[in-house]
Amino acid sequence: MAKVGIIGGSGLYHFDGLEKVAELDIMDTPFGPPSDHFVTGKLEGVDVVFLSRHGRGHRHSPSEINYRANIYAMKRNGVDAILSVSACGSLKEELKPMDFVVPDQFVDRTVGRKSTFFSEGIVAHVPFAEPLAPELRAILIDSCKKVGVTVHEKGTYVNMEGPQFSTKAESLLHRSWGMDVIGMTTATEAKLACEAEIAYATLAAVTDYDCWHETHETVSAELVINNLKANVENAKKILRAAIPQIGKLKTFSAQNALARAIVTDPKMITEQTRARLKVIIGKYIK
Repeated sequence: MAKVGIIGGSGLYHFDGLEKVAELDIMDTPFGPPSDHFVTGKLEGVDVVFLSRHGRGHRHSPSEINYRANIYAMKRNGVDAILSVSACGSLKEELKPMDFVVPDQFVDRTVGRKSTFFSEGIVAHVPFAEPLAPELRAILIDSCKKVGVTVHEKGTYVNMEGPQFSTKAESLLHRSWGMDVIGMTTATEAKLACEAEIAYATLAAVTDYDCWHETHETVSAELVINNLKANVENAKKILRAAIPQIGKLKTFSAQNALARAIVTDPKMITEQTRARLKVIIGKYIK
C-alpha cells in the first residue's frame, strides 16, 4: 500500500487515531533539521508519517520553516503522497470561515525562500502547471463530503511571505486578481514535493476574511488559532477518511516528475552533489 505523509499546520500539532505509533528522531538531513520529530503509525493498514509544520509549540514562522528538510525527510521515509492542512484567509464572500477549500492552483508571492533541491551545480526544471495532485484532491473532496463539512472543490491559493498579515491594499489587490484564499506555507511545500516526486495536495481551512471585509473582524493570530481549533476535529476526520483511500492508489501523478527535468550534464554533477541528493535523484543519476 502507498505510504501517506501528513503535514499539520497551525493548530494541528498531532494526529490521533494511529496504531503502532512511534516517534522518529530525524533531526538532520543534508539540508539541516526538519521542523520537529516525525511520528509514524498505521491507519487501517496504511503507513502514515506525520509532521507538525511549525513544530510542537508553534516555534517556526512561515519564513523560517526548513521546507527542504521536511520534504527530504518525507522522501527518505518512503512517502508516496502528502496531505497538508493549512489555515487560510478567504478572499471571496462565499468562502466562509469554518469552510474547507481544496485548492487546484497557486500563486507564489514569497521571496527568498529555498524552494528547490536543485542548486550548487545541478539544475532541474519540473513541470508545475498543475501543482496539486488531482488524484489526492478528488479523495479530499470526497472525504469532506462524507464527513459532512462545507467544501469548495477548487480555488487559487496565493502564498504570501508573512509572517505579517496583509495590508488592506494587498488584500484588495489579491481580490482584484481573482484569488480565492491566502496563506503563508503550502506553495513552497508543493514545489519541493514535486521535485521529490511525491504527490501533494492541501486541505485549506478558512479561518477569516483576511482584512478586506468591511463587516467582519479583521484577521488576527488569535482569530486564526481559535477558528482553526474549532475546526481541527473536522480536519482530522477528513484525513482519517482520506488516508485509507490514498493507501489503495497504485500510481501517482508526481512519480515521474524528474524524468525529463534534470538538465545538467551528469558528467558535471559532483560526487558530493550526487550523495546529497541521492534520495531525490538516485533513480536517474547513478
